[in-house]
Amino acid sequence: MDFSIYFFAANDDHTFGERYRFILDVARTIDSLGFKAIWTPERHFQEFGGSFPNPSVLSAALAVTTERLELRAGSIVLPHHHPVRVVEEWSLVDQLSRGRAGLCVATGWHSGDFVFYPENFDNRREAAFGNIPVLRRLWAGETVNFPGPGGQTLPVRTYPRPYRTELPLWIVHSSNPQTWLIAGELGTNVLTLVDSWERLEANIAAYREARAKAGHDPETGVVTLGMHTYVGQDEAATRSLVAEPVRRYIDTFLSQKSNDAGSTTMTSVEKAEMATLVAEDFYQRRSLLGTREKCASVVRRAQSMGVDEIACMVDFGLPFETVLDALPELDRLRSEFATASEPRPHPRTAPSAGRAPSAAGAAVAAGATSNNMAWYYEERARNA
Repeated sequence: MDFSIYFFAANDDHTFGERYRFILDVARTIDSLGFKAIWTPERHFQEFGGSFPNPSVLSAALAVTTERLELRAGSIVLPHHHPVRVVEEWSLVDQLSRGRAGLCVATGWHSGDFVFYPENFDNRREAAFGNIPVLRRLWAGETVNFPGPGGQTLPVRTYPRPYRTELPLWIVHSSNPQTWLIAGELGTNVLTLVDSWERLEANIAAYREARAKAGHDPETGVVTLGMHTYVGQDEAATRSLVAEPVRRYIDTFLSQKSNDAGSTTMTSVEKAEMATLVAEDFYQRRSLLGTREKCASVVRRAQSMGVDEIACMVDFGLPFETVLDALPELDRLRSEFATASEPRPHPRTAPSAGRAPSAAGAAVAAGATSNNMAWYYEERARNA
């Protein structure tokens, strides 16, 4: 099991400059340890994740700050970009880093983001997934024809050439199971979140089966699971530390969703109640929040389902120094699984029967409004 760091912050009291210095500090620290990669997203015009308008720019800075970490867009909203421009920018990152660039492709979802290419909004899935073969051809050095002025066709070969000839690609999951099948058919990796453990297991099995049917090795496809992460040494102290930042993080997401056209309308009281319920559910069942022993059990569960990598989302509102100070304990958790020799289970066509949620998780679900909880995880999955 590999571990990486995934940045995706709601804004807080820090300045943008402080946040970028924090990211560089984290990158330098984990580069000296055994972490696999660092992920930076693309977000526009929103407080939630608003520090990240262009992951290629930040990855270029990280390229000259680190020596070993893979540098990944997590993700790039491909319908916002011409594929030629994407390949040009990330080939430069690949050269600066001597072959450490990787891309995760997303479709986008917020209509207000589509000021770049408004015409792509209605067909955003095709604009994203249909251009993945184009990215691969350009990255490999092929000449690809594109429409030019006056109805002419222009042949394009991009420069600079990347350091390595094969582009590592992920597709970000959504609540649509078809996305997993598309990833399998295209032979990409998958970046996902936990909306339901049972659904995750079924989707991974379907993904690996789709890879096999398309002629790709089902075992070489990488499933990366993003999880809110803070590994502490004392359970009570850790729970107290993360409770309010997690609740605020979720509240920011819910506030953003309330501005979306067609979104579910909630009162401020309902949003506060949901944020509290989801924060508890996060802590108990869907995160690496707690002691190393507690978090190890979550990693083992993910590993048993075929997850290959945990992308640790560390910037959910804790003080930056607190996050930096906790990285050694997270690295000790990583080391437990870096030395583990247990093979990944063979892919299944259906999830294991009879698996029940943890007792703590069941208690949360029993006390929650099930429709609202389901809505939250569907929206969180869709907007990843």
